[in-house]
Amino acid sequence: MGVFGESPKKGAKSDRNSLIPGFSEFSLEDLKAATNGFSMYNIISEHGDKAPNIVYKGKLDNNNDRWIAIKRFHKTAWPDSRQFIEEARSVGNFRSERLANLIGCCCEGDERLLVAEFMPNGTLAKHLFHWDTQPLKWAMRLRVALYLAQALEYCSSKGRALYHDLNAYRILFDKDGNPRLSCFGLMKNSRDGKSYSTNLAFTPPEYLKTGRVMAESVVYSFGTLLLDLLSGRHIPPSHALDLIRVKNFRTLVDSCLEGQFTNDDGTELVRLASRCLQYEARERPNTKSVIRALVSLQKETEVPSYVLMSIPHGTQSAKPPLPLTPLGEACSRMDLTAIHGILEKIGYKDDEGIASELSLQMWTNRMQESLNSKQQGDSAFRAKDFASAIDCYTRFINGGTMASPTVFARRCLSYLMIDMPQEALGDAMQAQLVFLEWPTASYLQAAALFALGMDSDAQECLKDGTKLEAMRNKT
Repeated sequence: MGVFGESPKKGAKSDRNSLIPGFSEFSLEDLKAATNGFSMYNIISEHGDKAPNIVYKGKLDNNNDRWIAIKRFHKTAWPDSRQFIEEARSVGNFRSERLANLIGCCCEGDERLLVAEFMPNGTLAKHLFHWDTQPLKWAMRLRVALYLAQALEYCSSKGRALYHDLNAYRILFDKDGNPRLSCFGLMKNSRDGKSYSTNLAFTPPEYLKTGRVMAESVVYSFGTLLLDLLSGRHIPPSHALDLIRVKNFRTLVDSCLEGQFTNDDGTELVRLASRCLQYEARERPNTKSVIRALVSLQKETEVPSYVLMSIPHGTQSAKPPLPLTPLGEACSRMDLTAIHGILEKIGYKDDEGIASELSLQMWTNRMQESLNSKQQGDSAFRAKDFASAIDCYTRFINGGTMASPTVFARRCLSYLMIDMPQEALGDAMQAQLVFLEWPTASYLQAAALFALGMDSDAQECLKDGTKLEAMRNKT
């Protein structure tokens, strides 16, 4: 693993970069076709379709082996089409193994889209905060920090010292398990530095004072990421610095890292994070200085990233073992917010022909009461009042006037939201009994089993859901 700025051995880096297609301008029709008409099932944004700017996974017709990531901006995000294209072309000239590189854009009418390399192995946030089988090792965390610093230095050398909203969701892992910085943050908005939307607890002090960011602000954000890597949590810098000042940084360090590093190495990384988080911007180190500090800390440098992360590699790594839909992916990573958004959007369309057969009974007061309970449950579910949703859906189910797999699915997620996974599993199984060929029920069973720590059984349910999804698509 070479230091940033060293010549690649035998042209390895330049050869790999030459495989990245040049920057292109795509038509809206191209990108619609690549994403199945911007289907909700192609959304890979962490917050689903609730985000103002949505990222989709797609595949271009003229290249069946290359997946792409497509960011579709809110229609008011870039009113100046010329500025958007200029910015995209500028960032599109970058080519680095430390970036998820920008390979194209689309600007038609009020549509603004960016096209980048697709990274198949998830975000740092997933591997750090929501890991499934094992936490990130110390050596891998150090590598993430170094590669990120190298990415920022590369961008700075190309005249792009500002990076907007630098956080754990902006760091992606490629097919080899190497961390890369998303190119999208390089042009989130105009170049004047006025856009910096983040939790105020993690915002650089100078932004709070002036509303602007500078190169040193990016170093501050890098410092918050060092804290994430150290702790395995997203800790506000002020709290972390208080612990560091009283020499109690051991309480800051992720307990999963016990025995993986020396006290000197831990102290050195904490010291570097403290320097990056200095209140005065001029007292923070530049990225070159950060890189020098991190190079000396690297461990297991000859071990490939995919080995450190225990992820598949080779011909299978570019294609996930299970072609999961966004609902399946959300259930596999226990992203309850994303599951809620998808279930809310799907509504009751999967109940057609299932619940209706049982609802053609004589209209009675009891039927009306059941429907009222369901409607009240839907309102509570939409408002994320999950305890009330459970009460209302329970009244509807106990009424016995009709069987709705969607109601069981919604109550299942509501149970998961309030940390009652055993009850959630029961509802997911009931949904399957009502609708035997419903993939949603299998996916929700997987989510409940993951919550119960039954990962092997959960993986089997994900496979079942994938099979049912394939059967549905054939019909």
